[in-house]
Amino acid sequence: MATIVRALALAAWIATWLPATGLADTGETALDVTHHYAEHDGVRIHYAAAGSGPLVVFIHGFPDYWYSWREQMAGLADRFRVVAMDQRGYNLSDRPDGVEHYDMRLLIGDVAAVVRHAGGGDTARATIVGHDWGGAVAWQVAFHRPDIVERLVVLNLPHPRGMAREMATNSEQRANAGYAQRFRAGSPDDPDIMFGGPMTAASLAGWVRDPEARRHYVAAFERSDFAAMLNYYKQNYPPLPPEGTPVIPETPRLSVPVLMFHGLEDTALHSDALANTWDWIDADFTLVTAPGAGHFVQQDASELVTGTLRWWLLARQ
Repeated sequence: MATIVRALALAAWIATWLPATGLADTGETALDVTHHYAEHDGVRIHYAAAGSGPLVVFIHGFPDYWYSWREQMAGLADRFRVVAMDQRGYNLSDRPDGVEHYDMRLLIGDVAAVVRHAGGGDTARATIVGHDWGGAVAWQVAFHRPDIVERLVVLNLPHPRGMAREMATNSEQRANAGYAQRFRAGSPDDPDIMFGGPMTAASLAGWVRDPEARRHYVAAFERSDFAAMLNYYKQNYPPLPPEGTPVIPETPRLSVPVLMFHGLEDTALHSDALANTWDWIDADFTLVTAPGAGHFVQQDASELVTGTLRWWLLARQ
C-alpha cells in the first residue's frame, strides 16, 4: 500500500507528535551526544549517538556530516537510540586514499559495522535513514543486507529504478546531473568544480543557511578529504546514458516499510523519478513531498521531517 502526502496539509498535525520540549516549540536543538567509532576492515567510522530504545542509524550525503541530523536526533532521542555516522572521507571518520576505497560495497559495510557496534552485536537491526549519497547507500543496504534493516527512510534520493528512467528520458534531469559528471572527471583544485571555484571548506558549506551551523560545517570540512568526496562519484555514479529508452537496473523487491521525503525545490534530483516507487516495494510505502524545501529537506523542512519520522516510527513499534 502506498501513501502519498503533501506537506502543507499535515504540518500542523505532525507538530503534535514532537516531544513537549522539542523543536516545534523552540526551533533549537538541545542534544547531548556521545562519540564512538566502529571499524570496518581497518577503516574507523565515527558516529554520534544519543537516547535509548530501538536503533535508528542516519547516513548523510554530499557535502555534509553527522550534524545534518541534529534536529531529527533531538526529536527522537526520548524514544529511540539515534546514531548519526560520518561516512568515510568526512569529518572524524577515516579517509583512505584511492578511488577503490569508496566502492558501494564498502560503504554498505561501513553501515553494517555501525549497526553492529551501536546495536550490540551481529544480530542487531536498525531503521536506516539516508539522504543524498546516504540515501543511495541506504537503498543498497536494504537491497543487499536486509538482515540488518527493520525499516528504510530515504530523503531526496529516488529509487535507483526511477533514477535510471529519468536519467535516460527526462531532459531536465539530464541537465541537472551535469555537476555529477563534472565531479566524476574532475579534481578538488579545478577552478570550476564547485560552480565557479575550487573545493574549499567554505564553498562546501555554502548551502548551510544558519551562520552558527555553517561555522560547524566549515570546521568539519576542514577535517575532511575533498578527493574522497569526489571518489563517491568516480567509483559509483554512472556515466550519463544515451538519451532515449532507459536501461532499468534489476533491484531486489523490498519487504520492509519505506518512508520517503522529497523537497520539491531540489535542483539536482527531479521529483519525476519518484513515480512508480510503490511498484518496487512489497511492504507499506509512504511518500511525503515538501513544497518550498530544497535538496536538504531534513534542514529546510526540519519540523515536518522530524515529526513525520517520529509518527511513522512509533506507529510501527
